Amino acid sequence: MSDFASQRKTMVDNQIRTVDVTDHAVIDAFGTVGREAFVPEEMRALAYIDRHVQVAPGRFVMQPAPLAKLIQLAAPQPGEKVLIVGGTTGYSAAIVAELGASVVMLEDAADLAAMAEASLAGRDVTVARGALGAGCAAKGPYDLVIFDGSIETMPDTFLAQVVEGGRIIAVEGTGQTGRAVVTVKASGNVSSRVAFNLPAMPLPGFARVHEFAL
Repeated sequence: MSDFASQRKTMVDNQIRTVDVTDHAVIDAFGTVGREAFVPEEMRALAYIDRHVQVAPGRFVMQPAPLAKLIQLAAPQPGEKVLIVGGTTGYSAAIVAELGASVVMLEDAADLAAMAEASLAGRDVTVARGALGAGCAAKGPYDLVIFDGSIETMPDTFLAQVVEGGRIIAVEGTGQTGRAVVTVKASGNVSSRVAFNLPAMPLPGFARVHEFAL
């Protein structure tokens, strides 16, 4: 077993299984996709550490355990069309594609998008470039939208980009106060529920606008 394969197995056993990730398909996907391919070469020794890995100023590959919990909550199904917002180098997109979904990954940083395209070659993932807050209506609509990082507020545009019965999975809040929230669009109504607390680093472009009154 290669060193990375050994580290990947340890990550699954010691980081992911221990946080109530029980879906066998999700566990298998994390055990199959090499996280080392989604960090810069000089950082590959850090690929399996139990923390977020910074791949650009203010941008991170999400910590494995929170990401696994988020994807298990999202429950992407084979054949579904999934938008991943802010996928940086493509690790989350690779995991979701491994689960059989067709993925569009939206990224606004040109260098990260280029790295994602190289790392995702051969997978059912399309890397789209554009402002994260605008979504990617041109390639939608989507069965599922996943935010790969935390947000303070979600633009209404994303509700317009999911199909009837579609769902949006986001971490709302910042740092250790983040909460994984499931939003479902059904029968013309929108409903949301908090699933659990989840730490995640913030995505750019989703900060709440603070208004001041005299």
